[in-house]
Amino acid sequence: MNNRKIIFNQPGAGYSLGALLLLFALLLNNPIIALAQKTTAGKGTAGLNTLTPKEKSAGWKLLFDGKSTDAWTGTKGNGFPEKGWVVENGILTVLGATDDSHASGGDIITKELYGNFELALEFKIPKGANSGIKYFVVNNFPNQKGNYLGLEYQIIDDANHADAKLGVNGNRTLASLYDLIPAKNKKANPVGQWNQVKIVVKGNHVEHWLNGTKVVEFERGSDEFRKLVAASKYKDLQGFGEMAKGHILLQGHGDTVHYRNIKIRNLENI
Repeated sequence: MNNRKIIFNQPGAGYSLGALLLLFALLLNNPIIALAQKTTAGKGTAGLNTLTPKEKSAGWKLLFDGKSTDAWTGTKGNGFPEKGWVVENGILTVLGATDDSHASGGDIITKELYGNFELALEFKIPKGANSGIKYFVVNNFPNQKGNYLGLEYQIIDDANHADAKLGVNGNRTLASLYDLIPAKNKKANPVGQWNQVKIVVKGNHVEHWLNGTKVVEFERGSDEFRKLVAASKYKDLQGFGEMAKGHILLQGHGDTVHYRNIKIRNLENI
């Protein structure tokens, strides 16, 4: 320790207790200072859009690393949309429509096709928003050329968007299989907070999860599933939701939605 005198009651010195403690720490080369600096720097986006060693060994891959949109392309051609989608502070955001633009940047789809997979991500929406995450998405249905259609994990503000009140028995509410199967026993975080999504597909078996709770479970191609499709808006789409593989799609539906920690793993051999 350096031989320095510290006077606590020097007239006019004006030392606060915090200043004195800081001075002691500096004199002693106290590691608390470095720890505090490290802790402060670690706040914010640290740990977002990354994979742990355990996740990597389990086959997880990032679909968004906080900076690049290379895994995605627009459904309107010409690559990723130049407008309507933004990347900022490690978050991928689809912007809501403005007064002079009816639509946002449009839908985006993965460049790769997926069959057996586990998809995980987090989303956050403002009040009154409505959107969705689609899977087994294709654009080759007769009379639907150019339209990318598939099964949909509904994202919506149940309390403040009219579509949540439509459909049958709540099958257009948050985390539902849109227009087909309502989500049950869900524990959603409030609007403006992050929610965790997981979609698991193994063969024809499909699960929707919300914040760690399984809320939807069904078998593609089953008699029950086909009856639901026949009574839905998809009734004229032969083989809807039963293809072997398809794209993952994030909707640009005219409302703002924020995404982060988007990752996927192939379950083909698991």
